[in-house]
Amino acid sequence: MMESAGHYDVIVLGGGPAGLTAAIYLSRARIRTLVLTDATPGGQMTLTHEIANYPGIEKINGYMLGSVMKKQATAFGTVVKSNTIISSMVLDAQVKSVTTSEGETYTAGAVILATGGRSRTLGVPGEDLFRGRGISYCATCDGDFFTGKEIVVVGGGNSALEEAVSLTKYATKVTVVHQFDHFQAFQYAIEEARANPKISFVMSSTISSFYGNDSLEGVEIKNLISGDVTRFRTDGVFIFIGYVPNTETLKGLVTLNERGEIIVSADMSTDIKGVYAAGDAIVKRYRQVTTAVGDGTVAALAAADYLNTLKNKE
Repeated sequence: MMESAGHYDVIVLGGGPAGLTAAIYLSRARIRTLVLTDATPGGQMTLTHEIANYPGIEKINGYMLGSVMKKQATAFGTVVKSNTIISSMVLDAQVKSVTTSEGETYTAGAVILATGGRSRTLGVPGEDLFRGRGISYCATCDGDFFTGKEIVVVGGGNSALEEAVSLTKYATKVTVVHQFDHFQAFQYAIEEARANPKISFVMSSTISSFYGNDSLEGVEIKNLISGDVTRFRTDGVFIFIGYVPNTETLKGLVTLNERGEIIVSADMSTDIKGVYAAGDAIVKRYRQVTTAVGDGTVAALAAADYLNTLKNKE
């Protein structure tokens, strides 16, 4: 066996609800488990001010739910290392290894990839500059900061329209900017948004830049048919144009689809023996805390079965 900073039965990459759930199941089964995460445990969940649809819990702050999950996992014996950057991995060997940017190498018999994802950005001038200073990707996190103000929502899917409606609880006016002449959302979401008197729509258009001084003051909106660009004053912009899986470091290691999502079987196994994946980084339609928890459960049970199979062969 190769020399390492520590050998575990399973290494879980990612500390969101999928990764922490997997760790809870594994550690409770007396399987030595290490969780490596590049941020605070909880993943994208920590950006949610209030979670009200998690079964058995009426309402809870996303950061708090992540904290409770971590506490459960560590109580059963999971080792959690936060703010850890992965520099390289070997997944196609019987003993898998993960090396951090600090030069520490951890080994295990199985790996669960629960690397999650992040909000897609527009990638236009001013976006990086005004992120957190007028630009947000989380309505539940930042909506109340725009009470009594006028805002813009970018996107035309379910998330964009549902969040636009939600934001009318705070904002006096919400302008939805969408690149197509039709929405990709479910009909109920479209009807609810169109029926709301605070919401107006700018179709076949996109934001080409953001401007302001210390904070965002407005956007430039480009009509994609005419090419005309107009300045539009606004107090804030919420961007809901999709999701990007955190799988850049996994290219060439496991099979990904054209969107960069990890392809898994029903038991969350990848095409590499002993490597499983769960949560927002896998191919799936719905990305919720509850679906991530389900993925993590399945991945943990499958990984445990795999380890038992190896043990029985010895």
